[in-house]
Amino acid sequence: MPYDARLLSGVTVLMAVVEAGSMARASEALGLTSSGVGRAIGRLETRVGVRLLERTTRTMTLTDEGRRFYEEVGPHLDGIEQAAITASGAAGIVRGRLRVNVDPFFSRVVLAEQISKFLDRHPEVRLELIMRDHVGDLVADGFDLALRFGDPPGGSLIARKLIETRILTVASPEFVARYGRPKHPSEVEKLRCIDFYDAANARPFDWEFRQGREILPVRPPARLMVSDVDAMLSACEAGVGIAQIMALGSGHLLAEGKLIELFPDWPGEVFPLYALYPSRQLRAAKVRTFIEFTSDLLVNSTSV
Repeated sequence: MPYDARLLSGVTVLMAVVEAGSMARASEALGLTSSGVGRAIGRLETRVGVRLLERTTRTMTLTDEGRRFYEEVGPHLDGIEQAAITASGAAGIVRGRLRVNVDPFFSRVVLAEQISKFLDRHPEVRLELIMRDHVGDLVADGFDLALRFGDPPGGSLIARKLIETRILTVASPEFVARYGRPKHPSEVEKLRCIDFYDAANARPFDWEFRQGREILPVRPPARLMVSDVDAMLSACEAGVGIAQIMALGSGHLLAEGKLIELFPDWPGEVFPLYALYPSRQLRAAKVRTFIEFTSDLLVNSTSV
């Protein structure tokens, strides 16, 4: 397949469509009509001999071949962009749209009050924080980056651990006064508990306690399961049951006496927060800069 300018043009349109999330938004960014974008994608598919996008009136997703093509071509386009930036003397400038798939709880307790600092430092960045309860397909959904709690999914994503936050087992003072304070984690199985829904695996998170090398799994009789951290905290404060929560963002509830940590001598269970991004984004300055900004916020956090 000899090189021609139309091939590069088609690749550029494909990248714009994937990163914009739709042909309509890509057409606005490129200054083309939606039909023009569609024709460019069609010509590219004809040129490479495979279907790259599955298109309906409402959705657009990459085919398996399209995803591989996107991931392989991306670094080369990044290299062209980086060469142009270097030639212009602006290699250190962070610019462009940055679309981040972010855990809703993390966004609320860490990012929300601090994000203006990032925007002030980088005036040429347009930041999109999209709250999701799962990672999904970052490439197909047009994300540059994800910030997610829990072990990273398998596949080709690059994963960088930003922090590990302790898991605390807590109850309200009213609950403890009514039912008594358990002396050992095994006693949790006899008390009311609140489960938290693990969207990635479509089931409640497992309960376990760690003390040194000892790991104690527990199956509590939970009559309530929630998928929202705020709902779990509110229910726990109201005395509905015992809950397991992250230390990150919860320190004030313990300090104010609204919740009691039941087993401080079992401190070993932790929950990681990862930055995840497609391999092609390894050199993107905007991605690196946002990860470093987030990491600095966590280092300065008082409740981890």
